[in-house]
Amino acid sequence: QVQLVESGGGLVQAGGSLRLSCVVSGRTLSRYTMGWFRQAPGMEREFVAAVSWSGSSTSYSDSVKGRFIISRNNAKNTVYLQMNSLKPEDTAVYYCAARLPPAVVTEDEDYDYWGQGTQVTVSS
Repeated sequence: QVQLVESGGGLVQAGGSLRLSCVVSGRTLSRYTMGWFRQAPGMEREFVAAVSWSGSSTSYSDSVKGRFIISRNNAKNTVYLQMNSLKPEDTAVYYCAARLPPAVVTEDEDYDYWGQGTQVTVSS
């Protein structure tokens, strides 16, 4: 059984930064492709970023490209999302997700395991 636990969310002013962490337990992180998604109130869950098992391949949504960086430390079973130049529209619950197949994909239905989410609020 794979468990994902996110942390690092909070309240930040526009232009600020936050780093989210996702700790994976139950299986070796290095086997999984990892993704970050977010869901704002009244909105569909949307893709943010994903990283391959080795870290060599990444994908970002257009809305965060150039501002967010996804990375992973397999030795620590942890995936990170560094969020810079935050905007009020980045306010959402952020979810970590894992999938066993190696392809870096952007659809939430292609991910098998999910965390409970961490709230990020960006004030203007």
